[in-house]
Amino acid sequence: MRAPQSELPIVAADIMERLRERRPRVHCITNAVAQNFTANMLLAARAVPSMTIAPAEIRSFVQRADALLVNLGTFDAERRKAALAAVAVANKRRIPWVLDPVFIDRSPPRASFAKRLAVLKPRAVRLNPAEFGALATGKTDDNAVARYAKARRTVVGLTGARDLVRDAERLAIVANGHPLMARVTAMGCAVSALTAACLAVESDPWRAQAAALILIGVAGEIAAGRARGPGSFAVEIIDAVYGLQRDAVIASAKVS
Repeated sequence: MRAPQSELPIVAADIMERLRERRPRVHCITNAVAQNFTANMLLAARAVPSMTIAPAEIRSFVQRADALLVNLGTFDAERRKAALAAVAVANKRRIPWVLDPVFIDRSPPRASFAKRLAVLKPRAVRLNPAEFGALATGKTDDNAVARYAKARRTVVGLTGARDLVRDAERLAIVANGHPLMARVTAMGCAVSALTAACLAVESDPWRAQAAALILIGVAGEIAAGRARGPGSFAVEIIDAVYGLQRDAVIASAKVS
């Protein structure tokens, strides 16, 4: 069913303010290409990023984190081991974590590992329709997403031209964003990290995922108005996230 949508812009603004007040620590196991951009996006949102995957310290970093991101963009043995170790710590300590199964539609080994992680109860899964098809091994319509969210007791953030946020009962569609967002490497990775940051300050994963997509989408629209192309857009969106105002988030959110 559709949940009341009028509250989500206000929820997103509230979560943004909590991020700025609490400065949660977010540990990211992510694509090597994405690390710098992801860290800067989290800093702009006022979260505190960490990125280590070293076996000697990964558990200690996750123990001290408020949320965890597991992104499969770089699928090497070290990151796979780090992901399993990090998730074990997060689940033991009830630290929320996000799964971003990058490119699993292109790689059977990746898809197999993502399915293994999905059983370990991520609070949210952020991915595109092709990746969802590989993860769920089937259709990508709303009924399929709802069934998957219910079976895994998670929230699915299905991103594209319009973003769908689904749990077992609630659906929101977020229409914010700009085409330039698809022209910047690691944008999706950064969105998943922002989702983790929102989970650190919001106990309802559906609201947290919707808020992250609203915030980055509004920031993308603001950045596009200032940018000259993809290069300047990558800088402008970080500035836009940093400078987001409550009234602008509420007025600009496009949620149905």
